[in-house]
Amino acid sequence: MNLQLKDKRAFISGSTKGIGFATAKLLGEEGATVIINGRSNDSVNEALSKLKEEVPNGDFSGIPCDFANVSEIDSLIEKLGSIDILINNVGIFENKDFFDIPDDEWKELYEVNVLSGVRLTRALLPKMMKQDWGRVLFISSESALNIPTEMIHYGMTKTAQLAVARGVAELTEGTEVRVNSILPGPTLSNGVKDMMDIESEEDKEKAEEEFFSEGRPTSIIQRFTTPEEVANTIVYFASPLSSATNGASIRAEGGIVKTI
Repeated sequence: MNLQLKDKRAFISGSTKGIGFATAKLLGEEGATVIINGRSNDSVNEALSKLKEEVPNGDFSGIPCDFANVSEIDSLIEKLGSIDILINNVGIFENKDFFDIPDDEWKELYEVNVLSGVRLTRALLPKMMKQDWGRVLFISSESALNIPTEMIHYGMTKTAQLAVARGVAELTEGTEVRVNSILPGPTLSNGVKDMMDIESEEDKEKAEEEFFSEGRPTSIIQRFTTPEEVANTIVYFASPLSSATNGASIRAEGGIVKTI
């Protein structure tokens, strides 16, 4: 399928690994000009090298930025200029008992997971509106709807993203700009592998069995999704083909959320 992304200019925050990296790769394969992001020059350069190896004809570049640092965000926005597709993907998480989470950690997760997308969207959306085309996607989570008791602060930030995305979508009325949220489920990213000590296929199978029987028993597919599976959904909704969808929360979470 031709997703009509040739020459569209895309920026993905937090895209040196996992869902962000898989999304960058697929966008590049579809002909988009892709700008990736990580916290350091080393992480960005390593990801760029891998992308260019896997997609030799792709148009990739990168800008490092730590989304906990406002001055770095301001610099990033200045370097970006105009963007056709903004994918607010950067995020941090940690399993932690509610009673052990201090105020500064609540603030840190909110700063990175929510305000990163607010700041980028506030800066880049007006240019999309002026050119009368654009896509903004907030990469939320099924945890926005099923708040995980093991990381309530993370769930809070993912719910906040849904509110921001829906509100911003209302501002695009009458234009060809679309603002939506994507809700992945538990995805076998590098961060999840590290958190669950998954180093082999045997580890993965054991972790899946335990996690989906105890932590996410409502999952219909009963397994982790892959970053590539989630990227397929993201890239479609980043494309011109998704023109009838605005202000929506799109699930790619394996049926965990038991609502219709």
